[in-house]
Amino acid sequence: MFHGLIRIHVLIHAAHETIFGLAMMEELRQHGYRIGPGTLYPLLHGMERTGLLKSELTLVERRRRRVYKITAAGRKALLGAKAKVDELHHELHEKHPRHVG
Repeated sequence: MFHGLIRIHVLIHAAHETIFGLAMMEELRQHGYRIGPGTLYPLLHGMERTGLLKSELTLVERRRRRVYKITAAGRKALLGAKAKVDELHHELHEKHPRHVG
């Protein structure tokens, strides 16, 4: 369940600036997620494979760093996720949720 929330966090940040793995691990830690490189990097690679992110190698202090940017498909997915999270938030806080049976 938390992987979906982590993906949303990644898209939010990638929508505002380029991101890289170590900085995202630190940001996610601020939100209470304990995620290591063995989980985050495959997640980032998967998001790139599915077209949500695009990466490129850059040089930072003579070291190569892979940075990620959101794609148009990633922006569309983020809008859809926002609508679903808003709907879920509303339902979580209803005093009497709709009867399902």
